[in-house]
Amino acid sequence: MEHGSDFTVVPEPEGSSRRTAGQHTAGGRRPFHRRRRDRRGRSLRTPLLPASVPASLSRKQQFDEYVLESAERLQQLRGPAIDSIEFHVEQIPHELETLAALGGRVPLGTYTPETSARPAAIIVYRHPVEMAAGAAWYVPELVHDAVVEQAAELLGLSPEMIDPTYGHFN
Repeated sequence: MEHGSDFTVVPEPEGSSRRTAGQHTAGGRRPFHRRRRDRRGRSLRTPLLPASVPASLSRKQQFDEYVLESAERLQQLRGPAIDSIEFHVEQIPHELETLAALGGRVPLGTYTPETSARPAAIIVYRHPVEMAAGAAWYVPELVHDAVVEQAAELLGLSPEMIDPTYGHFN
């Protein structure tokens, strides 16, 4: 049975008598309390943090949340001008090797203007933003500044006109 493109489960043929070490023969299964190794009862019984707590998100999910929060703030500030813009997150820029070879500055984001085939889009690069931030507490501010800069370029305005708080954390 197929589960995605990377993972395949191959069922064991019926009538197979293969047993692993430590498997009990009564019913072919180990008792419930012995199915999982937990020496001296020192493992976690529940997840460390509940799923509703922001700290339970992965770094990628947290970064996506920062971009979403920034987009929502821009929508509150600029309204209809932002409604038609799509926001995307990518790991690194496609031209990163060329920029590194030429000694150029790595962009934190970019934009693509609207065409007849697709709407305008702002793309924020996760890895360059995290590297430029240096500290985890600075990532949300840098994400917002990158989104504001790209929105300003896209709309033909200055970043301060898009968001008056632009650049206050630099």
